[in-house]
Amino acid sequence: MALRFAAGLALLCLSLAAVSSRSRRALEIGVYWGQGGSEGSLIDACATGNYQVVNIAFLNSFGGGRTPLLGLAGHCDPTTGGCTKLSKEIRSCQALGIKVLLSIGGGAGSYTLNSTDDAMSVAVYLWNNFLDGQSSSRPLGDAVLDGIDLAVAWDLSSKHWDTLAKALGKYRDQGNNKIYLSAAPQCPFPDSSLQPALSTGLFDYVWVQFFNNPPCEYSGGGGSRETLLASWNNWTTINASKVFVGLPAVPEVAVTGYIPPDVLRTRVLPELERSSKFGGVMLWSRAFDRGYSSAINPEVCGSVETRSASANDVAMLPMGNNYGGARGFKSCRGTCVIV
Repeated sequence: MALRFAAGLALLCLSLAAVSSRSRRALEIGVYWGQGGSEGSLIDACATGNYQVVNIAFLNSFGGGRTPLLGLAGHCDPTTGGCTKLSKEIRSCQALGIKVLLSIGGGAGSYTLNSTDDAMSVAVYLWNNFLDGQSSSRPLGDAVLDGIDLAVAWDLSSKHWDTLAKALGKYRDQGNNKIYLSAAPQCPFPDSSLQPALSTGLFDYVWVQFFNNPPCEYSGGGGSRETLLASWNNWTTINASKVFVGLPAVPEVAVTGYIPPDVLRTRVLPELERSSKFGGVMLWSRAFDRGYSSAINPEVCGSVETRSASANDVAMLPMGNNYGGARGFKSCRGTCVIV
């Protein structure tokens, strides 16, 4: 039975890889997870196959002598160690090739960097508690996250985000895993709080928030994309590996800046993709992604649930997982993983 299982799985994976290799390059999509109690679990988000990066949002209390604290909107209580259960889900997402980052900051909470020493202390905390360092009280358990995202929404007077970025950058040579750095500046260029940090050249991903910013966002009028494109051209000049367009997944989550999926796909993305720095789309947020990520990307990998029937029919494998009783497999860009 074990031999038959292994042989069937190998055949299935080879078939899936062949299909995947014939597909065009899919649009890279990132998403923020953690700010909606009804958005489902982290592994639910990863199992959709729609996302290549998931930012856990947020660590929203830190710096200035504060006790660092996660705020995950009802998913778990970090004060009782309840968020350590996410460790298994983080590793499952990573096994699917999905990068999982911790986003620090956000629009609520209390955070600031008062000095160079303050920024350095926060970097040490992040390294020991979420990255490759060691701590007896890791809030998300023993899983090692792929990196840190700076989502500075209101600490606009701080001048030490660049110090934090440089300190985290130095850890890249000390661990067993690559540390990715990302940031979410507002689209007015340059960003008033993050520009010094972005100038370090240390950032892998920059997801620019092209919403709630009328001077540089899509407006829905006749020349609606021009202000966004003009701002985009500025952002592609920064010293970062990839720049993403950050958008709301539904109109009601933002005052302005929502782009209908068909408009984004046909009128906006073709222009953005002209830049070699184009990385993809970052969505706010998983709680509001009610089909938007699928609509803008016809090459998404598909979920466990939608493919499980065909998997069992073809290979007759007794496949199952521990997430809500779902049965099936996950195939994404030629990678086949039993979940």
